[in-house]
Amino acid sequence: MNRIDQRFAALKRQGRKALIPYITAGDPTPRHTVGFMQALVKAGADIIELGMPFSDPMADGPVIQKACERALKQGTRLSHLFEMVSEFRQSDQETPVVLMGYLNPIERLGYERFADLAREAGVDGVLMVDMPPEEADQLGPIFKERGLATIFLVAPTTSESRAATIVAQAQGYIYYVSLKGVTGAATLDVASIERHLAPLREMTALPLCVGFGIRDGETAAAVAQVADGVIVGSALVNHIAAGGDDPASIPPRLKAVLGEMRQAMDA
Repeated sequence: MNRIDQRFAALKRQGRKALIPYITAGDPTPRHTVGFMQALVKAGADIIELGMPFSDPMADGPVIQKACERALKQGTRLSHLFEMVSEFRQSDQETPVVLMGYLNPIERLGYERFADLAREAGVDGVLMVDMPPEEADQLGPIFKERGLATIFLVAPTTSESRAATIVAQAQGYIYYVSLKGVTGAATLDVASIERHLAPLREMTALPLCVGFGIRDGETAAAVAQVADGVIVGSALVNHIAAGGDDPASIPPRLKAVLGEMRQAMDA
């Protein structure tokens, strides 16, 4: 049982739902990322998704695309993410960290090398947006041997047969994409989310966490009524972009936004 499993077990005992913020590593500069992670934990984050900057983030909307561009312009590389997580672990041994991104940088580094470095740094899970479960036969066992959860996306358009294939491979939690489209979209239909989660609950005991379109306490609380976790990315990355000229102003911004969501969800 890794940190992700432990955290969800603790939340279940407490009758609470997971709050999972996403930020892009290296945005606005690599030296600020660990401080942002610490601020998110203080604001109530249960798990942190740390984005791996990539030049072609096809599933992401303009907000996170620009975050990747800023991070890459600052020279952020995959090796820096391992350093960031290692530094974070010096002060926090409990909060799970999931690396989220695309396969190309991992393939360049090598699957086993990536998994070894991730484990050594203190990473708990990996979510590769462009790795379908049918192609996870090679990478999945490498992650599992090192205690890294392989997390998958399920979309509203995913058929039940394909969803069954996904949940058979998945670990940690299922990331349910609430909207058709890219990250940062604005319209949520909670009733539709609940309908789509129902068949997934018949297939798996893994927690079902919902992302895309979560922007404030009201939407976070609404989604928490039907899901096991709420994932928020673009709403936070927007504040990082807004404070880019004054990075010291960003942690209070992140704490305010996430703190409102935490309070609304717990209420």
